[in-house]
Amino acid sequence: MFFATLGVIASSIERLAVEVRHLQRTEVLEAEEYFSPGQKGSSAMPHKRNPVLTENLTGLARVVRSAVTPALENVALWHERDISHSSVERYIGPDATITLDFALARLTSVIDKLVIYPERMQKNLDRMGGLVHSQRVLLALTQAGLERDASYRLVQRNAMKVWESDGQLSLLELLKADPEVAAALTPEQLEDKFNLDYHFKAIDTIFDRVFGA
Repeated sequence: MFFATLGVIASSIERLAVEVRHLQRTEVLEAEEYFSPGQKGSSAMPHKRNPVLTENLTGLARVVRSAVTPALENVALWHERDISHSSVERYIGPDATITLDFALARLTSVIDKLVIYPERMQKNLDRMGGLVHSQRVLLALTQAGLERDASYRLVQRNAMKVWESDGQLSLLELLKADPEVAAALTPEQLEDKFNLDYHFKAIDTIFDRVFGA
């Protein structure tokens, strides 16, 4: 269980590392690792700011997880006491624990210095014409008395127009103009479902729970 727990912790580190790597992609760029003045991101392409620390963390997680299988192989011993396990543990014990300790320290540093771009987040949210709000409209239609399948169909047929326009069309305006949607929800009710404040209403509570004393 000890090494399995180390493997789970390593996987959690990798999950966060992969998310940072995705957020740092040029076409997303909502957050990135701290990049110091003069630091090199790529030896061939001077414009690049590669997420080297989180890439490293992804690799270290694999190393820690590699200790789980030999640890499980150590469970079954002849006569409950042969020492075939000891040679294995002498390797995986120090390697897994030291590697995980280093990875945790590196992840802490990455998060402490993480650079956030709120304006880019908003731009990405707005880029697809309000498609991110489709779920709230779907639920509102069901709460207004429509069957779920019918609600899904109404929202989807409008959402696909926005999708195919690459965000040039507005989902909100299409829904307002849809007679079947308008029969169930007023323009004001639809506009309310496109308000991002709904998703931020518990943000202070969440931060208090995580970081509060």
